[in-house]
Amino acid sequence: MTNRDGYVPRTGWRKLLTSFLICVICVAVNIIGAQIATLLHVPLYLDCVGTVVASMAGGFLPGVIVGYLTNTILGLVDGVSLYYTIISVLIAVAAASFSHMGWFKSVAKTLLAIVTFALIGGALASILTWCLYGFSVGEGITAPFVHQLCEGGVSPFVAQLAADTAVDVVDKAIVTVLALLITRVLPHEFFELFDFSAWQQNPLSSGELALVRATKSRVASVRTKVVFLVSIVMIAVVGATTWLSYLMLENSMIEEQEANGVGIASLAAEAIDPKMVDEYLSQGASSASYQSTLQHLINIRKSFPEVQYVYAYKILDDGCHVVLDSGGEDEPGSDPGTVIEFESAFEPYRADLLAGRPIKPIISTGLYGWLLTVYQPLLDAQGNCVCYVGVDIQMTHVLNEVYAYLAKVVSLFGAFFVLICTIVLWMAKYGIILPLNSIARAAGNFAFGTESDRAGTVEQVRSLDIHTGDEIENLYHSVTKTAEDTVRYIADAEEKSRTIERMQDNLIMVMADLVESRDQYTGDHVRKTAEYASLIMRQMRSEGIYADELTDELIFNIERSAPLHDIGKIVVSDTILNKPGRLTDEEFEIMKSHTTAGREIIKRAVGAVSEPTYLDEAKNISEFHHEKWNGTGYPTGRAGKEIPLSARIMAVADVFDALVSRRSYKDGFPLEKAFSIIEEGAGSHFDPEVAAAFLHARGEAAAIARKYGDGQTDREGGVDEGTAK
Repeated sequence: MTNRDGYVPRTGWRKLLTSFLICVICVAVNIIGAQIATLLHVPLYLDCVGTVVASMAGGFLPGVIVGYLTNTILGLVDGVSLYYTIISVLIAVAAASFSHMGWFKSVAKTLLAIVTFALIGGALASILTWCLYGFSVGEGITAPFVHQLCEGGVSPFVAQLAADTAVDVVDKAIVTVLALLITRVLPHEFFELFDFSAWQQNPLSSGELALVRATKSRVASVRTKVVFLVSIVMIAVVGATTWLSYLMLENSMIEEQEANGVGIASLAAEAIDPKMVDEYLSQGASSASYQSTLQHLINIRKSFPEVQYVYAYKILDDGCHVVLDSGGEDEPGSDPGTVIEFESAFEPYRADLLAGRPIKPIISTGLYGWLLTVYQPLLDAQGNCVCYVGVDIQMTHVLNEVYAYLAKVVSLFGAFFVLICTIVLWMAKYGIILPLNSIARAAGNFAFGTESDRAGTVEQVRSLDIHTGDEIENLYHSVTKTAEDTVRYIADAEEKSRTIERMQDNLIMVMADLVESRDQYTGDHVRKTAEYASLIMRQMRSEGIYADELTDELIFNIERSAPLHDIGKIVVSDTILNKPGRLTDEEFEIMKSHTTAGREIIKRAVGAVSEPTYLDEAKNISEFHHEKWNGTGYPTGRAGKEIPLSARIMAVADVFDALVSRRSYKDGFPLEKAFSIIEEGAGSHFDPEVAAAFLHARGEAAAIARKYGDGQTDREGGVDEGTAK
């Protein structure tokens, strides 16, 4: 991860080893801090300064490693710290999260972070302590505070929780301040040493990393899926292992208690004289040996803390007749002869008990709690059972030990789980997530615009240099090849397209020349009108005339289709087309038909293609370029803006060229005369705004005319619209 803008992480095992050694130094800081607190006899821990520093400086992985190693090393010494590893790694995760969110830049949020640390290191650790060691007044640095609270009437659990949390607030405040001071005075290079980077591609800058991290997933990210999968596997494995070990531990402890119970019952049986059983039943305490025998049983009970009751019963049909009863810790035993009813747990064994046969130990939950009961037959000289010696063992301590075991397993597994998840996410980040997101971003940002854009995109893909050595690397090479092939394909397609366009343009000019060449005087008419039309549109664009209509696409289409404006002349005979004199009315009607003929010719060409092209505009120009603004033109008599803009532009270009060019029936007009005719026709023949734009560019129009040798004569003459075309 990056810790400063613009910093690009370095890669290599040497860098990782350096980062790990820095973490070891932070572990030493933790241990030294704990030793200082112990030597000074202060009620503090100071054992996570290095953890918080590593989390602030390097993020999750260094912090978790430092926290885990600290408690593992301390656990080798005292055997207890190992179970609190989960507390250290949770503090590391919290510190890394707060640092990532920028909490330590705000005093208020820093105080909130301290409280969070205290809840983890104080409250959560206190609950873990109670689970591990039971509900008794604790020991350690908080013991004095706990005792004071208990003397004030507070329950031991609440007292321990409150004391641990209060002490930890002070401890974590000192730890946080020390960590902030350390990170402030350390040089920038120190933060680089904490970078556990394992790039399997060219490292990304902080800006690129931010863009890659911003990639959204439709359902769940790879990171989430990896964490989910690892969690499911670990929980399943650890859960099954814990459950089996729990059952084995419980069975083992029960078997151990059963063996203890049998031994204690045998010991108690040796203290009772079988011949005295009936006397004890009838005479009780007045019997000479009764008190000594009872005291012997009491001593046996007191010798074994887990034993709750030791007694002797004579089992008869009406119940259990008390022979001897040592009583409990704070309660006297039952008097001899007292009849006690069978408990439900013993009903299945009634027949064996009445017959004096041995029975297996019984576990029951009843009036006296969870007990393990062992009945040992007391036999006389003839081998007959005169009574049963019973031992009740309280099994609560078994539960406590099982719960403590589960707490240890959960705490150890929790710490290991956080460590494994952190490492897996770190590996997934550099081996899966960043490469995949980099490929996706590079592919998604593929620029098709210009050749330079495409080349830059391919170079961006190549520069990733992903070398994960797995399917992701295969994907990367495939994407790179696809990008390169796509660029080559587009380049080939563009070149072919340009070739086709050149051929198409040449064909258009050839077709136009075929028509125009039938008129021995028209010459370069199609080229000149195209240049005049282009000039008019440039001027209109600069003046903002018809800005909404005159788009780049329309300009392109008009420039391409202008040479086809007279394509319909192909149907007009040479006799009419090259007639030296005025056309008759019938001949003029035939001449006018070239507009509709041109429309039909281009219409058939348009039908041969599947998408709109410049031919659609060529059809408009061919059909309507002889329409007039006032509606007196042909072939349909359209007026004003009913005439397509392309045709209105071509009308000015076509008439101006007709005026300045020499024709079969006239010489060309001087330029000034031609400009004045265009000016006079504005608003009647021509769209006034189009005509105005042309006249505003008369200097460039004159240059085009002179280039082709037009407008050079001084002769003035008229032009007959009926014979102009």
